Amino acid sequence: MKFEQLDRRMRTYETAHDHCVLPGIHMVARIDGRSFSHLTRVAQRFDAPYDERFRDCMVATLEHLMSCGFSVLYGYTQSDEMSLLFRRDEATFGRKLRKYLSVLAGEASARFSLSLGAPAAFDCRISQLPRDADVVDYFRWRHEDAHRNALNGHCYWLLRRQGLDDAAATRALNGVSVAERNELLFRNGINFNDVPAWQKRGIGTYWEDVAHEAVDPRTGAAVTTTRRALTVQRELPMKEHYDAFVRALVERQ
Repeated sequence: MKFEQLDRRMRTYETAHDHCVLPGIHMVARIDGRSFSHLTRVAQRFDAPYDERFRDCMVATLEHLMSCGFSVLYGYTQSDEMSLLFRRDEATFGRKLRKYLSVLAGEASARFSLSLGAPAAFDCRISQLPRDADVVDYFRWRHEDAHRNALNGHCYWLLRRQGLDDAAATRALNGVSVAERNELLFRNGINFNDVPAWQKRGIGTYWEDVAHEAVDPRTGAAVTTTRRALTVQRELPMKEHYDAFVRALVERQ
């Protein structure tokens, strides 16, 4: 069999299940850490429930994903996950899902590992969202999840510091309401309202036009130019204000 014939036949097996996202559909990628409980608690022994070095590795990875060849409007990270909102007309790789999944997981794994100085891996999935409102709901969902994670994490690790093991701390919080969890923290000297916003709401990144002072090489005159720059926002708004913030980013494209 000639190589050209062999090549065509084998590529059929490789591409038989290729799926492409339809034009006009929003794509949001969620990239999650693999086995990060072991990485953070055992291998690296990060501070619990939140560690600034881990946070900085996640932000560095998110910034890389925002500028590694895709048209990304908004990036968001909380816990060990990142979400990316692509431009609605993003057409890289012909919108083939397998390419987005593999490339984004690989880029995230490589950049995070370099930031950390130790191997780490991520997986990736893509949400296909037909309406602007679905995009707003998606990011509100992850935003609310960040708040739940923060409250649960601070309660859990408070109990662990008080001597309970993993199973006992988990049982102690089973069925405990949000108000009761806040009260548990308050009785032990932690006002949840004072917890840093990046822990409770996550961190967002987006592009902004920034004025830059320069000199015209032809005339020597001072000029002002505009450049695109990534903004990292650690004080994201809450509730309906966050909805409006995301909606404005979606409508900007």
